[in-house]
Amino acid sequence: MALDAVGNRQIASRTRTTSSLADRSTEVEEAIVQASAIAQGALAQAPARDGWQVSSMEVTFGLTLAAEAGVILSKASAEASFEVTLTVERTSGTP
Repeated sequence: MALDAVGNRQIASRTRTTSSLADRSTEVEEAIVQASAIAQGALAQAPARDGWQVSSMEVTFGLTLAAEAGVILSKASAEASFEVTLTVERTSGTP
């Protein structure tokens, strides 16, 4: 049985293999670059149709890093999410 600094019992070990956010900065940066490339590539492939075209796109990119109780960040997993808002307008010369 492990005890903390004031003599209370600890259920689990306080030593865990974890990393700080700074240690994962390369992963976060790579995820942002990839998300940007995906969004830009998708917009480039959106053709005008029936007199309408995408005039702007707003992308919200979320990255969730898994955390465990008592630690900053776990190396176990990360997940990403996208929220995309498109603005579609009539092309010039279309009635």
